[in-house]
Amino acid sequence: MKYNLSELREIIRNRRTIKPEDFSDRKIHKEMVVEMLNNALWAPTHGHTQPWFFKVFVDGGLTKLGDFLSEIYKQQMPSDKFMQKKYEQLKARPNMATVVIAVCMKRQEIEKIAEIEEIEAVACAVQNLHLTATAYGLGGYWSSPELMYTSAMNVFLGLGPKDKCLGIFYLGYPKGEWPESHRRPLEYQSEWIES
Repeated sequence: MKYNLSELREIIRNRRTIKPEDFSDRKIHKEMVVEMLNNALWAPTHGHTQPWFFKVFVDGGLTKLGDFLSEIYKQQMPSDKFMQKKYEQLKARPNMATVVIAVCMKRQEIEKIAEIEEIEAVACAVQNLHLTATAYGLGGYWSSPELMYTSAMNVFLGLGPKDKCLGIFYLGYPKGEWPESHRRPLEYQSEWIES
């Protein structure tokens, strides 16, 4: 065996979604974030288009992001559906994390590869990022409210009209114990065709 499969299995099976409300105030070193992003770059990509692009918010950028998210929610939500609690959550959440990464898909100009495949490649990059975060003992939370897919979000992030923000990824050290989880057994999630 080329690599230690048991360590790989543990990282994969211990990956957890941990919300920013459950982060401590311990700071993440920049070198760790760089390593996570470098590992994200090694996701599979059809046609080697490498469509991922990451906007990294830290320090004052976190407040800027929270202000934008809450205000765009307020502007775009009809008054009968507006929730003050959601507004406050969007404003506060970025400052609960050390780092927030806007996960973007840069659309290839010639559009040789189907858009869904580019989105899937970016999702694989996020999995690499999240697994590396897990190896560091960091919690991650990939959030994708509807406002991520708006032209206002593209303008805020400096993206082109064919590009997409696929969500924001919050990073932080968990406050308490690492959460437990489970999955349904493989026999409920697979079918083997033998003839």
